[in-house]
Amino acid sequence: MFLGIVGWIIGGVFLLLVVVLVIAMISGYNKLVVARNKVKNAWSQIDVQLKRRFDLIPNLVETVKGYAKHEEAIYGEFARARGLYQSASQKGDVKGMAEAEKGLSGALSRLLVVTEQYPQLQANENFKTLMNDLKDTENKISYTRQFYNDTAMGYNNMVERFPGLIIARFFGFQPAEYFNVTDEAQREAPKVQF
Repeated sequence: MFLGIVGWIIGGVFLLLVVVLVIAMISGYNKLVVARNKVKNAWSQIDVQLKRRFDLIPNLVETVKGYAKHEEAIYGEFARARGLYQSASQKGDVKGMAEAEKGLSGALSRLLVVTEQYPQLQANENFKTLMNDLKDTENKISYTRQFYNDTAMGYNNMVERFPGLIIARFFGFQPAEYFNVTDEAQREAPKVQF
């Protein structure tokens, strides 16, 4: 009888331990899912702002075209960067999108140099409005990049720290990529001068 009671106690403790482990595993999995979804949402916010920039710049380019018809190379660079971005965006390739943005930033810098040569363009109200919208978009991109990287860091900490590490590996959670600037010149926002 004594061995029967001890057996029941050991069995009960073992069952309780299994239940606690299962609950901890479910809780850890759910926390990782929530964190991963926050990273995806933060990335989509960057994506929204980058798409806004890619949509805004052709309007700016069209305004400048009337004044600087000989600057066709810049317009081609915008088109290439936009195509690269759309392709990378469809694949969810963070590095590819950063590279496409680097191409866009370079072309944008050259476009701004061209606009400085045309004072009458700088006085154009449509141009001024577009440049203000671009400046606003650049500020939003900067903020959303920071927010994304902070969110990715929180998720990566969950994936890489114990006990989340065990759950992450078991269920195949991968660390998120950070949105890094690969070109030192890109670290500065395009200068908008009137």
